[in-house]
Amino acid sequence: MRLLLVEDDRLLAEGLASQLEKAGFSVDVTRSANEAIILGEQEDYKAGVLDLGLPDGNGLDVLRKWRSSKVIFPVLILTARGDWQDKVNGLKAGADDYLAKPFQTEELIARLNAILRRSEGRVHSTVKVGRFELDENRQR
Repeated sequence: MRLLLVEDDRLLAEGLASQLEKAGFSVDVTRSANEAIILGEQEDYKAGVLDLGLPDGNGLDVLRKWRSSKVIFPVLILTARGDWQDKVNGLKAGADDYLAKPFQTEELIARLNAILRRSEGRVHSTVKVGRFELDENRQR
């Protein structure tokens, strides 16, 4: 599954991208609001992880631009802004989930899998096709 990670902290972005790739995601990383807008509108992502504090803009503005441009992939906001009003603002702007830093990578991955399931109209973490079954949680 292809995912867009928008995070301005280089070390966090690299570490998180590595963990997400181990969990089965293909990750594109950007540290810029302007590039995030372009990538979100032009590429085909299954989900996005979006930081709010970016050096060239606000992540909420990125999210609003995506939504006004009919970008429909689910977005999880990942930010140091953990106040309840920030969470409400993020969800009202079109986010599907909100996770405050610091966080556990396992929780982030579980939340991503949950919003992906919901966006595909599924409630279970297993997918069956013929005699084959994929368990997303166990990656088997």
